[in-house]
Amino acid sequence: MESIYYVLSWLCHRRCPHCYEDRFHPYYGEELERVAAEAREAFPRVIANLPPRMTFLDLADPLPEGGLRAKRGRIILAGGEILLQAVRESVLYPALELLHQKYRDVGGVELIVQTTGDLVTDRIIGELLDHHVSKISVSGLDAFHEGMETEAARDKLRGKLTALFEARGMRPDAGEPPLPADQPPGPPEFSFFGATPDSWIGPLWPRGRAFENELSTATLTDNFCNGWSGGLNFLQRRHSGSEVSIEPNGNVYPCCMKTRAPIGNVAETPLEQILDARVGDPVYEAISMGHPERMGLGRGWSVEKFLEKSRTTLPSGRIYQNLCVGCDRFHEEVLGAAPGLVKIASGS
Repeated sequence: MESIYYVLSWLCHRRCPHCYEDRFHPYYGEELERVAAEAREAFPRVIANLPPRMTFLDLADPLPEGGLRAKRGRIILAGGEILLQAVRESVLYPALELLHQKYRDVGGVELIVQTTGDLVTDRIIGELLDHHVSKISVSGLDAFHEGMETEAARDKLRGKLTALFEARGMRPDAGEPPLPADQPPGPPEFSFFGATPDSWIGPLWPRGRAFENELSTATLTDNFCNGWSGGLNFLQRRHSGSEVSIEPNGNVYPCCMKTRAPIGNVAETPLEQILDARVGDPVYEAISMGHPERMGLGRGWSVEKFLEKSRTTLPSGRIYQNLCVGCDRFHEEVLGAAPGLVKIASGS
């Protein structure tokens, strides 16, 4: 498939008010060991159950003789903050090696490490490149991150990291399309982004602390499902546009925002089997088509009812409406997913 967003660990050194996931925060003592141990125990089983190839057929690149060109897909390894000492050498580096070995002879894979950026050093950059990283993606350049509140602070970190990356022979991400699987990879790249109106999520996802702190300004017209990192095309695993999100314990979701319950667990079941089991199910086909408001048509929920269920009252008394809220309600009321549920069987 084209992309897998794999959260290796919940461990983070920040508790940002806009974060979409409450479990991203600092851990200490026994809790720190529990979180790190979960990641260490799960990642070899997760990687073993990923697709045997990480290539996909590009719908935008037909071959002259017919068919579609095979392109190299990507796996994004993230946290939290995956560069923290507790998980960097015991989880991230061995995971990178396993992924490289799994795919090196079958078309390869682009390995991307996502980090807030403030822990990046020249030594760590060198170690990441030694472990076959294709791109380092710095995600913390926004005013929500402590110490990055001003444009001057963000420019300072961007300039410092750019100099370190370029000294290691890396180049800025040019936004070029994925390479054909039969071509060698290019030089390693770096990129910067953050939670700004013109980059990444714009109106904040109605999830986690962003929702609890009432920071999200998304409306019914902000259909997060109908775009990249949403559920759009997640079932088209053989073709361009397909991406899923994986949690540290192996739970799989059709989007980074996450449905109320996972669609399976890849530490227990091959990912291709999990996805194929959802093909033809009207609920998940609606998500894959980017129309979550239609997921309940076969279960007694009209579009009008879904939109009504997409409305909620925040603690401040403000009325909030977004399709993600309706998706949550449908999972709870129709599919029986309890709030906070972290695991269901892949075939349920």
